[in-house]
Parts: sequence; C-alpha cells; structure tokens
Amino acid sequence: MNNKNGLTLTIIFKAQSLNYGEGIGNISELKKLSRGNGEVYTFASRQAIRYDIARLGKQMFNWNLEVVDKSKGTIQFKEDLSIEDSQEMDLFGYMKTSKKTDDTDGGSNIRSAAVRLSNAISLEEYRSDMDFLNNKGLADRINEFPNLANIEQHLSYYTYTVTIDLSKIGKDGTIELSNEEKQKRVIELLEIIKVLNREIRGRQENLSPLFIIGGTYNLNSPYFAGRIKLENKNNAFNINTNMLKDTMQLKIGENAIENNTMIGMVKDIFNNEQEIEAMLPEKVYNVQTFFEKIEDEVREYYK
Repeated sequence: MNNKNGLTLTIIFKAQSLNYGEGIGNISELKKLSRGNGEVYTFASRQAIRYDIARLGKQMFNWNLEVVDKSKGTIQFKEDLSIEDSQEMDLFGYMKTSKKTDDTDGGSNIRSAAVRLSNAISLEEYRSDMDFLNNKGLADRINEFPNLANIEQHLSYYTYTVTIDLSKIGKDGTIELSNEEKQKRVIELLEIIKVLNREIRGRQENLSPLFIIGGTYNLNSPYFAGRIKLENKNNAFNINTNMLKDTMQLKIGENAIENNTMIGMVKDIFNNEQEIEAMLPEKVYNVQTFFEKIEDEVREYYK
C-alpha cells in the first residue's frame, strides 16, 4: 500500500428543490440556511444524499439494505450483523444500543464512518420562488373542488464534499475484509457518485458532477469544502479560481496539495473553462476520465 489514504472530492451539480422540511399549512418549505449578510441558501442534507447513495447501491450493485430492525425499541442496525454483511455499515458507520440488564451493562457500540458527506448547499441565493399546485385533474373526475397547495422552488447549482478514509474501509474491531473487497466497495461508491440522482415528489433530479476537484492525499481532510464560489459575469457563471489556487498551495509536510489534485469538468457549463484548465495544466479531464484516474489510485492504494 502507498500512504495516500485520504480521498476527497468536492462536487458541483445543478438541480431543483432537493429537500423539504417542515411545512406551514398547505405550504411546503425547502430546507434553508441564512447567512449574516441576509442571503438565504437552500440545501439537501447529508442524510438525504446518503439515502440516495444507498438506494443506488442496491439498484446498481445489489448492496444489502436488509440490515435494520426495531427489536430493541428503536430502529437501528441489527445486532448480529457486521460490516461483512453490509456495505452501508462499513462505509457510513453505525451505532447499536442495548439496555442494561442483570447480565449486561448495556450502552452503545459505535463504529465511526469511513465516508463523510457534507450537506449539498446551493451556490445561488434563494429568492422566494413559489409554485401553486392543485389536483384539478382528479377533482374534475368526481365534480369536486380541487385541493390547493403552495410549494417552494429553487433551481440552482449546488456543491457538496465527500471524504473517504481508505485506511478505515473494511476494518471494525477484529474484523478485516480482504483488500479486494475494500477496493470493490470504494469503487462502487465512486461509480454511484458519478451518476448520483435523487427521487423527490415525482421528479428525478440529476446530481451527477458538472465540476469535480480532488484526489488522494497523505492526510484525510475536505480541503476544497467551503472553497467553491460562483460568480455571475456577463450573464454567465464563472467558478472563482482564486480560492482554489490558494487552497492548492497548502502543504502536507513538503508536498503541496496541488501535486495530488485533479479536476473533472463537463464542457460548456462554466464560462471560464480556459482559466480552470490553466490552473492545473494536463490535469483537467472530462468527468469520466477523472473518475477512472481516481479509481486507479484506489486500486494502487489497496494493491
């Protein structure tokens, strides 16, 4: 194995109205964050992203999701199952609780996540767009008045970050999976992220990357989280490259982050493509090639 155990990816995608919270009356409200300058941004929670990763894991790679029950009063992973039985438990960790009895002390059995997700936060402000809905088509069939509803809408670019500690994959106490199985699970996760989508309210939103930056590093850290900013110039979006350049100058020992960083990008999305390509000469690829190179680094780590 090499010692580059920290894999991090920061992604931009474009989607609409990804996650709803508590509503008021007949109004469905998006999950939102407010900033001190008065700006409001919508977000999809990390739990929502994890849900869709697991859903696609089942569809694409037959991940075992039959691993939860309520035998102890709360919904949690089954006591008799381990990371050998569940890709989800291996990647995202678990907590199993038990009550104190005459024979046991009870408490919690916790295995921390090897894969960490951030919320997917919009890069464009929410400006109170609303959609008026009714079920007139159904109501007309029985000559009734339709039910009315209002639903918040937001079409935006979003960004989120994934960090993977490759050294923790497939290890839990006395259990350790083979390197082949560790590699397989990480590559399956990367394949899911590459084509990630979200099913919500009759829609299927595409969360596949339009821009992605990252690589494998000697230290596991979300280097580019909070470093993504869009700028509207001449009615077109640019990615702020100054923040990315400054981030890549950080060093781990004598090695600058830039040396291990790559970019994947879909053409004709952002207006400053040439500026982005000049930032990392010969290391800016299309999205498919980016994932192929990252997967090659994963194979090298577990070789």
